[in-house]
Amino acid sequence: MAGRRERCSWCGVKLVVPAEAQTIQCGSCHRVTRVNQPSINFNSLIQATHNSINHAVSRLGTLMVNAAASPSSSTGTGWCSGAPAAACGYYNPSPPPPCQPSWPSVPKPLMPPSAYGRKRALLCGVSYHGRSYNLKGTVNDVNCMKYFLVDRRGFPADSILMLTEYEADPYRIPTKQNIRMALQWLVQGCRSGDSLVFHFSGHGSTQPDYSMDEIDGSDETLCPVDFETQGMILDDEINATIVRPLPHGAKLHAIIDACHSGTVLDLPFLCRMNREGCYVWEDHGRWSSVYKGTSGGLSVSISACDDHQTSSDTTAFSGDTSTGALTYSFIQAVENDRGLTYGYLLNAMRQIIREGRSGIRLKGPIAALVNKVFGTEFLQEPQLTSSEKFDIYSKQFVL
Repeated sequence: MAGRRERCSWCGVKLVVPAEAQTIQCGSCHRVTRVNQPSINFNSLIQATHNSINHAVSRLGTLMVNAAASPSSSTGTGWCSGAPAAACGYYNPSPPPPCQPSWPSVPKPLMPPSAYGRKRALLCGVSYHGRSYNLKGTVNDVNCMKYFLVDRRGFPADSILMLTEYEADPYRIPTKQNIRMALQWLVQGCRSGDSLVFHFSGHGSTQPDYSMDEIDGSDETLCPVDFETQGMILDDEINATIVRPLPHGAKLHAIIDACHSGTVLDLPFLCRMNREGCYVWEDHGRWSSVYKGTSGGLSVSISACDDHQTSSDTTAFSGDTSTGALTYSFIQAVENDRGLTYGYLLNAMRQIIREGRSGIRLKGPIAALVNKVFGTEFLQEPQLTSSEKFDIYSKQFVL
C-alpha cells in the first residue's frame, strides 16, 4: 500500500497520508487537516511518496535563524559531471574540474538559539539528484525516520531538522556548509537529560589518514551533495563537533546509512561481533593522541556496515520503494521489540538484512564487481561503536 489519500479540508487538494498520521499539512494552502487513523501498517509509511511527505514537514524557521549576510557569489557549490571516484571508497586526491554553481551559495556558519527542548534530531538525506551515482531511497529514509521519532518515540516535531535536496529553503539543502551548521545546531545548548539523534542517509567514503589516528590508515567520511567541489566531511570533524561537547547525562545516537561508515563518528570503542552474537570491544582510542570521547555523556553510533564494506539502496524490503537497508532494519527491529537491548538490536538488524539480501542493489559503482565475485551474498553488517564500553546484552536501547 502506497499510503492512503485524503482531501485537504481547506482547499480540497488530494494528499498522500503516511500510515498512522492523525494530521497532515497541505502543500498548497499549508493548513493542517485532521485525518482518520487507520490500522497500523509500518510498510505503508516507507512506501509513501517523498514529494507529498516533504510538504508536510514543519518549517525550519523555528529551528534556524535567518541568514545574517547575503550569499557570496564566489563560493559556488555546484556539480561536475561523471560519477565520483570518492563516492564509494576510491579516493581521488586530484581536484575536480571547475563547474558552474547549481545550488545557492552559503554564508559563514551561524550560531542558532541555544535551547530546542530535551529531544532533538538532525536528519540528512542526500540523493545526489541528476548524477550517475544518485540514490533513490535516502529521502524515504529520512521521512520514515522523522515519523518514527515523532510519532513513535515522542520527539517534538519542531525539534526535527531535515536536510534534503528537495527543500525550497537553501539552508535545508545538504551541502557541506549546511550540514556543518546543522551539526552545530544539534549540540548547541545541550545539557544533562537531553537525547540527540543524528541520522544520515547517503554516500560514505574513505580517504588517507593524515593525522595518523586510524588503525586502518584511513579516515571515514560522509559525502554532502556538493562534495565534488567542497570536499567530504571527515570523521575527525564529526567527532569534534557532536561527540566531544556532549555533557554528562546527555546521550547521542547516530544512525548512519552509508558505505564505509563503521567508525565514521571516530568513537573510541568498536563492538566486534561475530554471527553467533559473541562480541568483544576493540579500543580504537589508543591509536589517537587526540581525545575521541565525550565530555561525560554517552555517544553511540549504529552504522550500516564495517569500514571496508559497502551499504545498500534497495527495494528488497518494501516492494517498489527504495530504502536504505540500515534505516529499514533499524526501525523494523525497534518496532518489533520495544524493550530490546543494544546487543539484540544489532543482531536483529543483521538478521533482517541477511533475510532480505536477494534483490539488494549496492550503493555505488562497484556493485557489478561485488555481485560478480560474491554472487547474491550481501556484504553488509551493521556496526556498533560507543564512547564507552558496556554490556550490550543488558543495557537497554532507549532514545
